[in-house]
Amino acid sequence: MQKRIARFLLIGFVIALGVFANACASAPSAPSGKSLPPEISVADAVAKRTAGAFILDVREQEEWNEFHVPNSKLIPLGTLASRVSELPRDKEIVVVCRSGNRSQSGRDILVKAGFTSVTSMAGGLMQWKSAGHPTVTGP
Repeated sequence: MQKRIARFLLIGFVIALGVFANACASAPSAPSGKSLPPEISVADAVAKRTAGAFILDVREQEEWNEFHVPNSKLIPLGTLASRVSELPRDKEIVVVCRSGNRSQSGRDILVKAGFTSVTSMAGGLMQWKSAGHPTVTGP
């Protein structure tokens, strides 16, 4: 009788453990449920922006004033590590710069700060602009 009860309890425990493990596995760890590739094309960045991704520009103020992506946020690369609290953790983030080099460093800073849905745009805003995607000027 005791063996039967022990076996019954063991089976119940295994079932409960399986249900718990399944619930944990289905909980998203990032806004998209997965991390993003380290770098994406301008076309992919446009699609992500259209879908609601946050665009983070890591250039300097003077570069920003020349032109930038509408509704993007400027945080110069040199200040990014101390300003990560200004960024959303519930959205995908696409980091951009002039040519695509600083944005990789910006992405790496965010990954170190615990962001998982972050990527860098290859080719930078020079490629964005030359492809005819929208930009605005001024502060």
